[in-house]
Amino acid sequence: MTIIHAISRLIKDPPPEHAFEISEAGISYASGMQTGFQAFEPGTIAVSPSTDNILRPEMVSFMIGQIAPANGAKKRRRAALILPDYAARVTVLDFDSFPTVAAEQAPLVKFRIKKTVPFDIESAAVSFFVQPASGSKKVEVLAVTMAFDIVARYEALFRAAGFHPGEVTTSTLAALNLYRGEGVAVVAKLSGQVLTVTVFSGATIKLFRCVTLEGLGDDELLAVLHPTFAYVEDELASPVRKLILCGFPRGVPAELRCETEPLRSRLGAPGEFNAGLLGYLESVVN
Repeated sequence: MTIIHAISRLIKDPPPEHAFEISEAGISYASGMQTGFQAFEPGTIAVSPSTDNILRPEMVSFMIGQIAPANGAKKRRRAALILPDYAARVTVLDFDSFPTVAAEQAPLVKFRIKKTVPFDIESAAVSFFVQPASGSKKVEVLAVTMAFDIVARYEALFRAAGFHPGEVTTSTLAALNLYRGEGVAVVAKLSGQVLTVTVFSGATIKLFRCVTLEGLGDDELLAVLHPTFAYVEDELASPVRKLILCGFPRGVPAELRCETEPLRSRLGAPGEFNAGLLGYLESVVN
């Protein structure tokens, strides 16, 4: 099990037979290792961390039924549910010391992040992982938070279709199962107007940013990537060795002057709307 697989779950169960990745564009899905994609009509989903994402629940329910009909099954089918990045908040926290007792860890994590999330932390699903030591004297913790109301609305649509969504994660956290790099690197994933950037130093995540862009031109991309590269040089005392891209059909602006390569999967080409699904499947195969 990779580090990312260990921290990418908000809810844990044995690997299910079905997996679904939801985006504003549609549903990517897998039954076993067979995958596909069904597009939504515009305005079906509007991703937000603080308000209801499901604008047309009847359309989503219809699509789920088309993808995976119940076929009279009485027992709920287990499913993994991969939600959009922007519906959650992922934060890298550092502590001078961190409790070893789980009961003491969660309140400390919640205290640190409660003022940084746009919802009540006491009404949120919170998952966190103590990252391996990376040479820093501080203890680095990766925390994932999502409002219960947001999670519940997504889950309810699948429960109504006869599924038990026992495993819930977000797109980039699942997609990072595909990352196998070393040294200092940046993984940039574009899905619609949402850009998610992850900075790695070895196996440790140092920075995680998820932003909505006003456009997809070079200026908008550089406004996010340039500060990220500057952070790496200032905080990690190293240039970015490699930029791994997912969902960038035109590549990135030449001004970055950095070696790039696509995110890869053994099960197909990760793109804007299925990278999380393929990353999840990679973790199951392993």
